[in-house]
Amino acid sequence: MPSNQNMQGGKTFGLLKAQQRERLEEINKEFMEDQKYRDEEDLPEKLDSFKNKYAEFDLNDQGEIDMMGMKRMMEKLGVPKTHLEMKKMISEVTGGVSDTINYRDFVKMMLGKRSAVLKLVMIFEDKANGAGAKPSGPSNGPPPKRDISSLP
Repeated sequence: MPSNQNMQGGKTFGLLKAQQRERLEEINKEFMEDQKYRDEEDLPEKLDSFKNKYAEFDLNDQGEIDMMGMKRMMEKLGVPKTHLEMKKMISEVTGGVSDTINYRDFVKMMLGKRSAVLKLVMIFEDKANGAGAKPSGPSNGPPPKRDISSLP
């Protein structure tokens, strides 16, 4: 917490978010300098996108996405999962060594060649948003009105 005791909740939250983004930016710089990722197409743009997406779901600003953050992410993406499914997804990303996903693991998953379930969901969501597409079906609002004046 900041040392200034006069800060109100909103100001403190904004400061925490700014500090979090600075930490994530430092990690992004490490990936930019890593030889393993030098040939990655559009790496700066991808890392910036990953940073924003990760910060959105790091609910406690501790630099980790926990079970509640994962639950919120899956619901927001329109693919709610059970507790066991989310545990499996986190384990898949972390190699089973943690109950939370840190930013480094998140970026490695997104840039990696393996097709983790979470990665596939994130990519699908980005493509759907980028194309401006919405899923078809009843969730798009009420059905169109029919002209019933010609019915007997």
